[in-house]
Amino acid sequence: MSSLIRGYGRGLVALFFGAVLLWGLLLIVLPQLTMVDKSLRAPARQHDSSIAYALERDAETCQTVLRTLMASAEPAPAPGGLAVPSPSGMAIPSPSTMGIPSPSMGPGSIVIQCARATTDQRLIRDADEGRITLAGLYDLPLLEVDGTASFEQQIVQAEEIRLLAADLKERIQAIESMAIPYVSDNFRTLVQARQIPLSAESRAIEDSRLSKQLLNLLGLRFERDGQVYERISLITLLRTILFAVMATGLALIVCYPIAYNLALGVSPKRAVWLFLGLIIPYAIVELLRVYAWVSIIDNNGLINRMLDVVGVVDLEAGEFIQFKRSSLTVFVVIVYTYILFMVFPVFNVMATLDRNQIEAARDLGSSTWRVHWRVVIPHAKPGIAVGCIATFMLSAGAFSVPRIISRGLQSEWFTQTIYNKFFESENSNVGAAYAIAYTIICFIIVGLFMWVMRARLKDFVRA
Repeated sequence: MSSLIRGYGRGLVALFFGAVLLWGLLLIVLPQLTMVDKSLRAPARQHDSSIAYALERDAETCQTVLRTLMASAEPAPAPGGLAVPSPSGMAIPSPSTMGIPSPSMGPGSIVIQCARATTDQRLIRDADEGRITLAGLYDLPLLEVDGTASFEQQIVQAEEIRLLAADLKERIQAIESMAIPYVSDNFRTLVQARQIPLSAESRAIEDSRLSKQLLNLLGLRFERDGQVYERISLITLLRTILFAVMATGLALIVCYPIAYNLALGVSPKRAVWLFLGLIIPYAIVELLRVYAWVSIIDNNGLINRMLDVVGVVDLEAGEFIQFKRSSLTVFVVIVYTYILFMVFPVFNVMATLDRNQIEAARDLGSSTWRVHWRVVIPHAKPGIAVGCIATFMLSAGAFSVPRIISRGLQSEWFTQTIYNKFFESENSNVGAAYAIAYTIICFIIVGLFMWVMRARLKDFVRA
């Protein structure tokens, strides 16, 4: 620090460290704190106040639909249509889509919001707590809209429910504002078991599979009351971690010889050309390179066409190998995508090895395998550690590669599960909990790997 101050002055050094601190705060600390806060809060739609609010909206929409029906030109009893709810809980009636297909609807017609406008609304609780309702928990009268009554009577009933729900919503919100907002329920869903409906035949087939037997041994799959349950989210997480470790191992096997030849096996001029051969493909956007692999492994892709030429398959007869269903294709594309993150750290450390040590080992009678095991690998250990950590973290966090390559034909990676929680099921609180748990698990694995490799933080500077 003193040398920096002497070289650049206190002002520039303070400005530099201030910029680094601001960068870390805005791009690392605050986003993570936001995710932690979101992961510890129950989804808004699970709050009792949200359920009371939904009841209020349903009752209000029910009145709107009924008033529209009353204003119809020719009211007459007929089989009713359905008022389709919107994602927000409110349905804006329209003659074509909101339960008013014709002016012939009358009392007895089915309007979804009217059917849902009842104080017997079930609250979201754990399964072992049983069925708890708004009326039961908050001592409300059991009210509902009678679909057989006249429109005027139904509107009155819906208005009574709306007023009751509005008052209850305010009371519950006052109670919830005083309570601690943080819960651990979002994290518990990661290990939650779900029932898997299986026929007797399918169950026998599943039980005979080795993968299912391993899940039984690990407690990720079990039977209860004659039903099969699986911890689906946890299974997906563990499978993704295993796949990322396997992809990292495959990357190391492929990249170690490349790094060795670049650093110690060829002349500097040839090394330059080999470097160009590695780097030039990466001038293309990653997404385009991944889609290029799709054209290679597709049913009518390059590999199947080559196999068709040599007579292994017959494309005209509809015979082909479905590479996109094989997990190996995801491993191969991940290794291809992140190969530089393995090659460069290993090469940087290997390049500092004195070649005389290799020659001395050979002069003493060491075989090629022993030279690598006793001389090259121990020296390159920091680079191997950095390359493996970088490749593992990138593989574990990969989203585009498994999603594009598998196209839903393989088991999804945990990153896809997190994406689905955020954007498909609109359950961002659970998605945030999954993301935080996944990050912690990956950090623990990296820490264990550094401990096994005896790697230190200062070794990363060498790589």
